[in-house]
Amino acid sequence: MAGSTHATRDALRRPGPPPGAAVTPWAGVRPWGAALAPRRAVGTWWRAAVRPWRGSGVAWLGAVAAAFTLAQLVLVRPGMGLGWDETVYVSQVSGHAPAAFFSAPRARGVPLLVAPIAAWSASTPLLRVFLAVLSGLALFLALRVWRGLFPARVLALGGALFASLWVTLFYGPQAMPNYWVAIGALICVGCFLRAGAAPGPHGRAAVGGVLAGAALMAWMRPMDAVYVVLPLLARCLWPWRRASGGYRPVFPAALLAGLVAGAAEWVVEAYLGYGGLAQRLSDASRLQGGLGGHLAVGDQLRSLGGRVLCRPCTGPMPGPAVTAWWFALPLLAVLAAVVALRARRPAPTLLPLGCAATAAVPYLFLIGYAAPRFLLPAYALLAIPVADGLARLAAAPGRTRRPVAVTLLTLGLAGHLAVQYAVLESTVHRTTAAHRDWSRTAAALRLLGVRPPCLVTGYQAPPIAFYAGCASAPAVGHDARTTASAVARAARTTPVAALAAPGGPPPAYARSWPAGHAGGLSAYLAPYAQRRR
Repeated sequence: MAGSTHATRDALRRPGPPPGAAVTPWAGVRPWGAALAPRRAVGTWWRAAVRPWRGSGVAWLGAVAAAFTLAQLVLVRPGMGLGWDETVYVSQVSGHAPAAFFSAPRARGVPLLVAPIAAWSASTPLLRVFLAVLSGLALFLALRVWRGLFPARVLALGGALFASLWVTLFYGPQAMPNYWVAIGALICVGCFLRAGAAPGPHGRAAVGGVLAGAALMAWMRPMDAVYVVLPLLARCLWPWRRASGGYRPVFPAALLAGLVAGAAEWVVEAYLGYGGLAQRLSDASRLQGGLGGHLAVGDQLRSLGGRVLCRPCTGPMPGPAVTAWWFALPLLAVLAAVVALRARRPAPTLLPLGCAATAAVPYLFLIGYAAPRFLLPAYALLAIPVADGLARLAAAPGRTRRPVAVTLLTLGLAGHLAVQYAVLESTVHRTTAAHRDWSRTAAALRLLGVRPPCLVTGYQAPPIAFYAGCASAPAVGHDARTTASAVARAARTTPVAALAAPGGPPPAYARSWPAGHAGGLSAYLAPYAQRRR
């Protein structure tokens, strides 16, 4: 019926002119604006999809991770070649060369990380691109774990501070473990804090993140993982809030389970190939110069100028412009702690600061040499609390104080970025030149008859052997694993080259071998190699 309730509702729902309105010739034609309805629908869908990301700050974190990946590809450059330690790790899974000697301190995390590329391709640029993209994605996921603990702008700033360090950019695309220990530390500590603050399903998921982060660290460097989680284990013994009381026993269990899962292969390998766990730990300490009371703070300062390995660490200190940020870092950490205590939210700041301190202890006070990559986990854990302190400074109240604070911070960060770029550029240039020298030496050895299957020993043998596709057998030095008599026996049936530094004496077993020149080095060739020329 026309006057019924249903008829009235139906009339309200139907588009078109009301009853009694005049009908125009265009009444049955859709207006031009209606043709844009699909586009409007797409726009509505896009806004609905993007707005949650904007509101949660995920877009900012994604921008930081994308910029980090792009900076690696542009500034470090995929054609840099593989370094000494990289050739050892990659050779474990590569078909390009026999596996190099795997010394006691090393773990199998990096070989498994690069296996998806290195197992079927010998292309170093392809491996670099793969690792750059993977490291950017890992940084995004690690920062995302901290959402809700700090504002999105603080997380983005912290990620940018960590990602803009020359050492982070330099080692992000490399087949080395330290960056990945830093990522595992961020995930582990962030999930630990989230698990304590969010009971229920979210808390259980965070506990899983604690286990995964600890496993990733132990998978890469077991001893580093132990140092990082010490404050977390200590926190488990401290009175916990009632809200998370149901998960209290799970926290130490998750940490220990992650360490066991990540280090299980390293421990099993210790018994199968190193004479037991105690022997492997002893060998690892000996190869690192003997763990003990060594003050390496000055060595770390010298390495900030771009020295990838400072052993022995001699020479002048870098200028104040290069080291200023390193001295400012502990002061900013103290500022972050003060800010957190005043805001009555100490845990999200003090726990990462504590983990950063314990992560840095062995490399500042227990070994007698330095490499800037050793402190990457400490830098990653310091970045977010320091960013929070800087954000508080920039938000200083007052019409005069705030512009002054923002201006000073902007100038300081701009100068810091300029210094980091300058150090990175010189380090990349110097490292690329060294890797090209190894490649030229390997090419010269092939012309001299040292072609696979072959053996290279002596000066800088491991990386040059990898570039040549040969096995390596260092007879002296930290990675020595063979004897002179063993090399002499192999020379009867295998092309062998014994390398010596320019002007240096040959090894005793190679004094009677014919000498040649290979890329600036002296190469002493076994008689068998001479017959293959």
